[in-house]
Amino acid sequence: MIRKNIIFISSFLNFCFFLSAKVDELKKKYCNITLQVTDLYLALCEQCQLKKKTPNHGLVECPILSHYMNSRCQVFLIDMQSEPDGYYRFIVNYQDHLTKFTILRPLKSKTAEEVAYQLMDIFCMFGAPFVLQSDNGREFAKKKIQNLVDMWPGMRIVHGKPRNSQS
Repeated sequence: MIRKNIIFISSFLNFCFFLSAKVDELKKKYCNITLQVTDLYLALCEQCQLKKKTPNHGLVECPILSHYMNSRCQVFLIDMQSEPDGYYRFIVNYQDHLTKFTILRPLKSKTAEEVAYQLMDIFCMFGAPFVLQSDNGREFAKKKIQNLVDMWPGMRIVHGKPRNSQS
């Protein structure tokens, strides 16, 4: 019954986006066409779907652009305490923003000294970035990390939002 009604509606209407204006005419010409049937037709109509506005999701953040390697790097700690590998319970993840080149280093603890030691080793291999972005505020606000940043003039540390695990 619903299928027959949809066929009648589609033959009656040239453009379904005028359906609200033609509902009275539809009721005069055909009987037993319920609001459920008209809503179903509107939901399945290709023209209505194309003309439907997409919802506005608010402000869209502009992506951070890097033009060369080692200009911006991100560092964060991964907690592996649920599955430690011997004495190692954390992992330092250091990633270049442009190339997505990643360096992973194991840590026994989350202390600023141990994180600074691993970062110093990475900086000595590849050089220090101009911007070091971190989402771990407490570990990277310590004096040891600040001393590491002070060793390379021009480098600055930025504390950002927590990372999205799907990015």
